[in-house]
Amino acid sequence: MNRRKRVLVTGATGGIGRAIVSELLKEGHLVLATGRNRSTLEDIRREGAGILEADLSNAAGLDRVARAAGAPDAVILASGVGAFVHAHELSDETIDRMLEVNAASPMKLLRRLLPGMMARGAGQIIFIASAAGKVATKKASAYAASKAALLGYADALRLEMAPHGITVTSINPGPVDTPFLDLAAPSADYRESMAGYLTSPEKVAEAAVRALGRPVRDIDLPWYMAAAARAHSIAPGLTEKLGRNFFEKK
Repeated sequence: MNRRKRVLVTGATGGIGRAIVSELLKEGHLVLATGRNRSTLEDIRREGAGILEADLSNAAGLDRVARAAGAPDAVILASGVGAFVHAHELSDETIDRMLEVNAASPMKLLRRLLPGMMARGAGQIIFIASAAGKVATKKASAYAASKAALLGYADALRLEMAPHGITVTSINPGPVDTPFLDLAAPSADYRESMAGYLTSPEKVAEAAVRALGRPVRDIDLPWYMAAAARAHSIAPGLTEKLGRNFFEKK
């Protein structure tokens, strides 16, 4: 195991965040978990983590978490929401919510946390992003845009933080078998069509915890998502044509 670290986990009451908290505790790390589901937070507290109920979409919630976390050794940002519908069917409120939770809130929280980490001269930021931020698909326009924004931010932040001893890692899973899918795509068709392709939240959590203390730039899960991202960056049109059946599973 890496040296015992103080780790802040946001989105800790969601499927991936919850799995990350459990994996961190199993490895002996000190965890402060934030989220909005009080019942799940109480379960996390009983498991051994510190908890803080907070809404990171407003300044008061961001300030509370920043004060409680101080200058952690690592921050794992796992909050995320989605809505898988055609672009013209999205409401303004749904678009705003995805951009706020998936991109803006992590940026705003890190604005508050980074000065303390920079003063210490060490730390790590781990973003739970998405393969959608690299390869967009139908019915994921705003969601993909929010994750692409997060990845762009991570790339710039990596350059800015390198002189301060802070590393930045992006973890980019494909579809994960959590309740997120049922909320983002209420129709059972998507989950059923992706049944053979879903990654478990535990696999994402294991990747996140393995990355602690290591200068890992990004991790694509599963392996074929990494292959798809590389192919799309080289020949996007051809990749979309060859992968049409997969891209249209929503």
